[in-house]
Formats: sequence, C-alpha cells, structure tokens
Amino acid sequence: GTMVASMTSSMRYGIARGVFSNEAGMGSAAISAAAAQTDSPVRQGYISMTDTFWDTIVVCTITGLCIAASGVLDCASLTASGTYYEPYRGGDLTIAAFSSVLGKPGAWFITFSIVIFAFATILGWEYHGEKAWEYLLGSAHYNILYRIFFSLTAYVGATTALDIVWSFSDIANALMALPNLICLLALHKEVAKDMQTFQSLRKFKRP
Repeated sequence: GTMVASMTSSMRYGIARGVFSNEAGMGSAAISAAAAQTDSPVRQGYISMTDTFWDTIVVCTITGLCIAASGVLDCASLTASGTYYEPYRGGDLTIAAFSSVLGKPGAWFITFSIVIFAFATILGWEYHGEKAWEYLLGSAHYNILYRIFFSLTAYVGATTALDIVWSFSDIANALMALPNLICLLALHKEVAKDMQTFQSLRKFKRP
C-alpha cells in the first residue's frame, strides 16, 4: 500500500509539473502558434511539438540533475545567527544548487534567468487569455478590462502561499486539459487527414 501510494503521488506531481512546464494537451500553445505566419498549419504544428522536448526533456532534466547532484535537496537554509529555516523550495532550491558549485555568479545567473522566464510566462499567458476573451466577446474593445483583471490576479498569485498557488494552478490546468483532450479525440480524423496531405505534398516536392 505504501508503494502504491508513493507511486501514485509521484505520478500525480510528475504529470502536474510536466503539464505546467510545457502546457502539453491544454490547448493554450495553439493560440500562440495560430499567430505565426506559415504556409501550412501542420508545419507549424510540427514546430510547436518541439517545445515539449526542449522545455521538459532538455531544460527540466538538466535542472533536476543539477539539483540532485548538488546535495542541497532537503537541506535547510542557515542564517548568520545559526537559525535554521525550512528546506529549500521552488526557485530557492535551484539557486542554492547552482550556487553550491558556481558561487554567487551562478546564483545571480539563475536568479536573472528565473526573472526573465517568469516575466515571459506572464506575458504569454496574458496573450492567451486576452485572445480567448476577445474571441468570446467578438471584439477587442473590452481587452482593457481583461488586462486589469489579469494584473490583479498576478498580484494575488505573487503574494499568496506557494501551496495554494500550486493547487490552484493544477486545478486550472486540469480544467483546460480535459475539454481540449476530448476535442482532440473528436477531431483526430481531421488532424490525421491534414497531416497525410502535408506529408504527401512534401514527398511530391522532393526532386
């Protein structure tokens, strides 16, 4: 029973964090991909599929291996007065892992990278939500209302306990993934047809 519970918990967090990092199956990345200029949606789909590989297989794997090899996992931070805090979590864990080998330059580099990544992520999700809002209302005149609401939401998320934010994110991702996956199953024949047409055109163009 303990093994089953541990494996189930590991799978739950693995899937949740994987979806959070690459957005696979949620349908949000398609909003950005739809804005690209391309001669075929299938070609853009192939390009978008590489996002999951670079984001999860490359970046997340390297980060995880660095944390595991650094020895700071489950280690508590120590203040100058000798008081122990809770074990490193989130961004603090990554910063501590890289600084254990690279020192302060490594800590500053990771901190800067996290800030840039977080800012780019906020802009990306704002764009996704704004386009969905614009589609539902059929007009871009009310986008300012969404931007104000999004800014307030971002502030609340940045000042709320981390456990609450993670739980809300997991629930929101699941609510997006479930209807999107159902639609993908319903449209799988059309997707396969477009892909086969694109592949046949590629073979036809080859010398």
